[in-house]
Amino acid sequence: MPGQKHVVFDVVGTCVSFDAFYNGIDKVIGPRLLARNITARSFGFTWMTAAELEFTFLSISERYKPYKEVMLALFFRTLYMMGVEDPRSFATEAERNQCAQSYSDLELRPGTKECFAKLRDAGFTVWCLTTGDVTRVRGYFERGGVDMPLVNFLSCDTAGIAKPALAAYKPALARFKDDDVKWFAAAHMWDVSAAVKVGFRGAYCTVYEKESCAEIFDVDMEVHEDSLPAMADKVIAASS
Repeated sequence: MPGQKHVVFDVVGTCVSFDAFYNGIDKVIGPRLLARNITARSFGFTWMTAAELEFTFLSISERYKPYKEVMLALFFRTLYMMGVEDPRSFATEAERNQCAQSYSDLELRPGTKECFAKLRDAGFTVWCLTTGDVTRVRGYFERGGVDMPLVNFLSCDTAGIAKPALAAYKPALARFKDDDVKWFAAAHMWDVSAAVKVGFRGAYCTVYEKESCAEIFDVDMEVHEDSLPAMADKVIAASS
């Protein structure tokens, strides 16, 4: 008997977009940012990228902290790095908290619901592996009308190891049998390429990064598509 079929998805950036986060920043401090020639989008991207960097460094040095804590701590430093000389007079902690709260308001990308439906109709079990807290991340699916059972969520907070450390993917892989079909799907090339190294088959979608920069990741990506539904089609076809 052939094994069961599974796809493990990254969530933030892959299944959900950052538009609500950027819009939330714009509502709170957007005009002040623009007065300094900084857009809400560029600040939001820089802020979360800085937080991801410190989050990863803390994990590597065995001082894991939940991403939300790291993100809050990096707000004022990011403003300073972008040219705001006195960030604590530029924005308050309450405003920082408002901006960070909008990260909880992210919405599913167009095509996520269709992607999951295609996979499930083809006999796949859909999983999520996230660096975020499960309650927040599951809320994205609930608001988007996509059923995602709590038992199918896996969080890096549980193991205290951040992606893309290979050990972060191994507990997910260990849930499945040797003869199961095991895919990892993401819109971050760094993420899916690391999952491939531990034994997953890789499916990459360009919906977030646009450019894969595949030349620096040194991995053959089995599925490479521009939309989530098209990626699902390729995964299904490659698994038959």
